[in-house]
Amino acid sequence: MTGVPGKPLPEGWDQIPGARGCTPQTCGFRDHHQELVELQVQVFGISTQMTEYQREMARRLQLPFEILTDAEFKLCDQLGLPTFEVDGMRLLRRLTLIVRGGRIEHVFYPVFPPNESAEQVLRWLRKHPIPMQPK
Repeated sequence: MTGVPGKPLPEGWDQIPGARGCTPQTCGFRDHHQELVELQVQVFGISTQMTEYQREMARRLQLPFEILTDAEFKLCDQLGLPTFEVDGMRLLRRLTLIVRGGRIEHVFYPVFPPNESAEQVLRWLRKHPIPMQPK
């Protein structure tokens, strides 16, 4: 969950292991976006929060990639992604998926520390480059 400036976080948020860090993780992917593009990577964020909530965050953080909304948990449930509940909300735990050819090739979970997530992904991608396609 990405917080909104001026609005309090859910009750007990700071007691949830790993709850804080969505914004630093997202900003890391923003800051390393060009390096990811150079590796032929498309970046998407995914959130269980509503689209308008995420649009505000994407504008505020000046994200160069889209945030997809799974507010109905269709993707989360289909893939069995880890979620948790707080203050009456079901949220997706922080993770990173590497998807190639419609197949999940690698999962980073748990993500720690969140501010280094993009760098960890870049290291992995450099060790596992996309195979060259025959002409």
